[in-house]
Parts: sequence; structure tokens; C-alpha cells
Amino acid sequence: MNRIERVNEIASRAQLRAGFLRWAIVTVPLVLLLGLAAGSLVPAGSKNGWYAALAKPWFTPPDWAFPAAWTLIYVLLGVALAMVLDARGARGRGIAVSVFVVQLVLNLAWMPLFFGAHRVSAALALILALLVLVVLTAWLFARIRRRAALLFVPYLAWLVLATALTWEIDRRNPGAETLVPATSSAQMAI
Repeated sequence: MNRIERVNEIASRAQLRAGFLRWAIVTVPLVLLLGLAAGSLVPAGSKNGWYAALAKPWFTPPDWAFPAAWTLIYVLLGVALAMVLDARGARGRGIAVSVFVVQLVLNLAWMPLFFGAHRVSAALALILALLVLVVLTAWLFARIRRRAALLFVPYLAWLVLATALTWEIDRRNPGAETLVPATSSAQMAI
């Protein structure tokens, strides 16, 4: 019998649920606020003159879909993180949380890199690395809490779409970095 099974025998379901809720009260708002903060660093979508001038593929979602999708994804990531953090004594928990943090940092860096610095090729490389880390994180989470890993499915689906969009934008817009000069202070230069 492993340590988690012993804890589950000692603690009631209500106690286990309360532990998860304590983590979720912290992780869900934290991940959501970090995502919103990164999204507010630079104008995105049609509010960004540079992005509006780019040639985009037919499958580009409407502007409203991006904040809706990312809000849901960040909430799900916060819940998944809470589930893993609540698994005290689980083997691999530390590495799983560490990889989660690294993938989240890459996630948060994408918008300023793409929309602010106009580095489409670099943003493509970053999102490809992010995809690998997200798959790794989901796998590590699955070893601890299978349901936590399942919460990554919408994230992975959206990242596949975002990767395809970034790939197509890079392909259709050679020299995109120079398309519209970043003259506004709101347009971050990296």
C-alpha cells in the first residue's frame, strides 16, 4: 500500500475535497491572472495594427474566440495544478509541478513575442517547444492524477490550432517583423 492510499484511508472524502479546494482557491485565480496579465501587455487581434495587416489563413478564429478559449484553458490549468498539488506524497509531484511552471512561463511569453516584438518565427519555435512541454506535463500529471491530465485536452487542442496559425502566418508573411514598425509604447520590443 503506497502513501497516498494510506492517506485516503485516514482522511474522509470531505477532508480530501477541502484540501483540493484550498489549493484551487489559490491556483485557479493565480494561473488566470497570470494569463490575463500576459494578454494585456500588448494589443492583440484586430486591436493590433501589425497583426491586422498580416495575411492570415482561412481557419483563423474570430477575435472573441481567443479570450474565451484562454480563459477556459487557464481555469482548467489552475484546477489541474490544484489536483496535483493536493496529491501529497505522490511520486514525481515535484518534477510535474516544475515542468508545469516552465510550460506556463513559455505560454505567457508567447503573446509579447508574437504581438509585441513581431517575431513570428521565434514565436513558432516557442510554441513548438511549448507543445512538447505541455504533452510532457500532461503525461507527468497523469502519473499522479489522471483527471488532472484530462484537463489538458482543450489546452492541447487549442495549442495545435495556435501552432498551425503561427506556422501559416510565418509562411504567408516573410519579413513580418518589418511589416509595421513598432512605434507605440504599447508595442513591446524584445
